[in-house]
Amino acid sequence: MPFGRKPAKPRAFLNEAGLYDYAVKALGRQMRSVSDLKRLMHSRVEPGERGEAVIAAVIARLREYGFVDDAAFAETYARLRQQNEKLGERRVRQDLKQKGVGSELIAETLEARYGQTNEEALAREHLERKRIRKPENPKETARAMRRLVTAGFSTGVIYNILRQWDVPEEALSALDNLDEEPHDE
Repeated sequence: MPFGRKPAKPRAFLNEAGLYDYAVKALGRQMRSVSDLKRLMHSRVEPGERGEAVIAAVIARLREYGFVDDAAFAETYARLRQQNEKLGERRVRQDLKQKGVGSELIAETLEARYGQTNEEALAREHLERKRIRKPENPKETARAMRRLVTAGFSTGVIYNILRQWDVPEEALSALDNLDEEPHDE
């Protein structure tokens, strides 16, 4: 026993009522998609068909009470990422896909949320929020571009911003080989 600790007791599997309480508490801490919640609950039920049946019953009950709704989750998630974090559409699409939201629902949500959005203005707001200033050398230029790509903005918008910052064309052409360089952030 390292450091005098007692070994952890194996956790007992939860029944439907216990799993429901667990799921409600998990939703109280953080909004989740149905898929994300199922993934979380799998470790709390016995493996196999019996566990799957308990999860399905809990999800049905949560849906009935309006505690889980992927459409509302996707809309809220996209709105918060756009308004608060100033993230681009590609990043939000990737995050929603990772959280288990369906492709059609993602497409509908992002069209509604980002359809009329000026991507360049949003990218500039992101730069301002992250306090990224005009790059002074090629290394800073590459860093600014990587940050904007990670935030989900298209390369066309990124190049427009860099050109408006009067970044030399040779520095922009060097950015085409970004994937070959080690990242230093």
